[in-house]
Amino acid sequence: DEEAAIAGVLDELRAYDPSLDVVVVDDGSVDATAAIARARGAAVVRLPFNLGIGGAVQTGFKFAEANDYDAVVQVDGDGQHDPAEIGLIVGPLARGEADVVIGSRFLRPTGYRAPVARRFGMVLFAFVARWAMRQRITDTTSGFRALNRDAYRYFARYYPTDFPDAESLVLLKRAGFRLTEVSVNMRQRQRGQSSTTTLRSLYYPFKMMLSVLVVMLREAPPKVAPSKEAISDALRGRTPESLAPSADEPRGGTT
Repeated sequence: DEEAAIAGVLDELRAYDPSLDVVVVDDGSVDATAAIARARGAAVVRLPFNLGIGGAVQTGFKFAEANDYDAVVQVDGDGQHDPAEIGLIVGPLARGEADVVIGSRFLRPTGYRAPVARRFGMVLFAFVARWAMRQRITDTTSGFRALNRDAYRYFARYYPTDFPDAESLVLLKRAGFRLTEVSVNMRQRQRGQSSTTTLRSLYYPFKMMLSVLVVMLREAPPKVAPSKEAISDALRGRTPESLAPSADEPRGGTT
């Protein structure tokens, strides 16, 4: 239920780049989120009931795969992410340096202050992810991410359904994808209410650690085979690097 914030988010996305394809995944909301998004010109995928964070995000990746986008930028609907910084997180994709880029609040001091319970969880998640991935990730819960075609197609098939933040990163790393972070400024939620309640924040760390342990014990699913379109592009000499969005003009969908 993001009717109080979604219009501002979509207006900022259009101001950044009017040519972006924008899709809003409505996870069983009971307010006017979908109607407002349509009025702002966004494509809207309405889920028949609430699937939770994992199901909603994976729906966005499935939409991207169906439309064969070069890249996807994931943006929360609560206004915390600044669309003006999309170029920052798309840049490493365009340069072929990473498959997934995470916008981090903690690579450098930004003034962002999370509630105490959530701050404890963030520190714990970063420690567990670093242990599991053998790579330092400072902001495992950031929803401001950019993914190339291979990465989002992987998530369209394999994505954690419950508390997916750290687990999804470990899954990507074990499957052989390259991850990196860039520093971004993240705003405090101005309207609406987060789905992560205080009780959920206390339960989250234990569920997350169990999920990461299960991912570590299982063999990671293999990368998805290239699409017919990607094979055709390769045969014509169009490399993934040439198709990747530039830092100034990112191509692809925004979920």
